[in-house]
Amino acid sequence: MKRLITYCGLVLTFLLSLSDQTQTHRKPAVAAQGTDCSQIKTLKPNASSGVYVVQPPGVHAPFKVYCEMLTDGGWTVFQRRTGAKVSFNQKWKAYKHGFGNLRKDHWLGLRKVFSLTKNKSRHWVMRVDLWDHEGGQAFAEYSDFRLGKENEAFKLHVGPYSGNAGDAIRGAYAGIDQNGFGFSAVDRDNDGCDPCIFGDIAENDCSEKEGGGWWFSRCGSAALNGDWHPAGDHVGWASGLHWLTWKQPAPYSARATRMMVKSV
Repeated sequence: MKRLITYCGLVLTFLLSLSDQTQTHRKPAVAAQGTDCSQIKTLKPNASSGVYVVQPPGVHAPFKVYCEMLTDGGWTVFQRRTGAKVSFNQKWKAYKHGFGNLRKDHWLGLRKVFSLTKNKSRHWVMRVDLWDHEGGQAFAEYSDFRLGKENEAFKLHVGPYSGNAGDAIRGAYAGIDQNGFGFSAVDRDNDGCDPCIFGDIAENDCSEKEGGGWWFSRCGSAALNGDWHPAGDHVGWASGLHWLTWKQPAPYSARATRMMVKSV
């Protein structure tokens, strides 16, 4: 019996030592540097662009974002496209949680964008930057930007437009306004087509037709998460990085895009 007690004591001591080692090597939680990139820029006016840790009000765990620190404030990037390395033909779960490399091409995640913009004490501006294959650039900004809850399919809400790319979200022509629609992915259809008629073609699923996930309506003239097309092969595709109020009349797939938000 005495030997059994001694043996049990040794085992217990060994297990406790393992527990201590686990606690010692456990990575400490990374402290948030601000609620969003705008606040970080306000606190540190000379902060450079890069990856930061943010924690919006009411969010339990901080998360990393890429901040574009510009002269007009700190912008939280939630979409970046520069090439074909990262596929944006992803399902709902990926669009919800995010994918890609924050320093390169990525989608931050609908849940994170919602957590940023649900703070009603701040107003949010969304900016879309577009680069073409000929060296040109354009932008669109929308005030009063926010997303709905997940049970609303992260419905898109945008206010007044400004910029030189055109208001593609509200549409290049009447009847295709994407404002107020939920997000769609290849496995989650929340568009306004049941079906949509394009000439002699009937479409039920905009995400399947145009590629990637987006706030489709019928189906709309803005869709930046389709297939990336290189120079010389970037005009006329149904799927692409489209902002149809910017380049007309044939569908023009942008060379690069960036979407980001800031609080004001």
